Amino acid sequence: MAFTATDVKELREKTGAGMMDCKKALTENNGDIEAAVDYLRQKGLAAAAKKASRVAAEGLVGAVVEGNVGAIVEINCETDFVAKNDDFKGFVSQISNHLVTSSATDVEGLKTEKLASGTVQEKVQELTLKIGEKIDIRRFSKRTLSGEGKIGSYVHGGKIAVLVEVKTENAEASKNAEFLTLLNDLCLHVAAADPKFLNASEIDEDYKAREAKVYEAQLKEQGKPENMIPNIVQGKLNKLASEICLLDQKFVKNPDVSISNLLKEVEKKVGSKLSIVGFEKINLGEGIEKKEDNLAEEVAKMTRS
Repeated sequence: MAFTATDVKELREKTGAGMMDCKKALTENNGDIEAAVDYLRQKGLAAAAKKASRVAAEGLVGAVVEGNVGAIVEINCETDFVAKNDDFKGFVSQISNHLVTSSATDVEGLKTEKLASGTVQEKVQELTLKIGEKIDIRRFSKRTLSGEGKIGSYVHGGKIAVLVEVKTENAEASKNAEFLTLLNDLCLHVAAADPKFLNASEIDEDYKAREAKVYEAQLKEQGKPENMIPNIVQGKLNKLASEICLLDQKFVKNPDVSISNLLKEVEKKVGSKLSIVGFEKINLGEGIEKKEDNLAEEVAKMTRS
């Protein structure tokens, strides 16, 4: 019996198994969805589905630069304990290295790609079953060098991953010790200062409007006179670039120098024009609403009649 893409989708929703596993299960069972569910359960692949609704907000980030390509990735698990597991750490390293040569543009595409044995998704399921927690590849970012220069990377405690691309006028400048120190310092700065944009021209109007709304609410809460608020808000917006734009920020290792001035200082030392092309950053668990467990409350519920 033939089956459709809708059948595959339904089976995935029922079991949480990977797309390729669902297709195989339907093929083996002539398109019978219920039989396919049993097939996946027998294979142990549906067991991972029981963990699919759990919140995976812990985990690790990874970063790898090979030649002209850099990649960072966030892989989540449910507890910090599992994030320290050697199998989990090995998987993060494996995916980080795989991404450098991967052609995937999103996580779903990445999951279908082949590893040494099986697909990425099959490895996720295997690890989920072995460890006993939900494992989730949440997101990744990549940069490919756009000319002469280098891409630098930095991982802070497995919680923050950074890529920074700096362009030079010639290959020799990118080998200079001063340049390499600069690249490392810029990665550390991005991790610490958390810039949102490269320069002021990149700040979009929606972002400014959201910030203005926050500023206005804060000022009202502080009891500022209504007629003064617009001017104060505008003043704050004028200072926004120095707070959130990498080139305008004060260098974390020397607040007397802005990042743009730091570049100029190093340019003189390496004898080449330098420019930051862009950066990528991942903060572990950012935007995930963590479930707060209250053990006392759970015990109380169990003992109530």
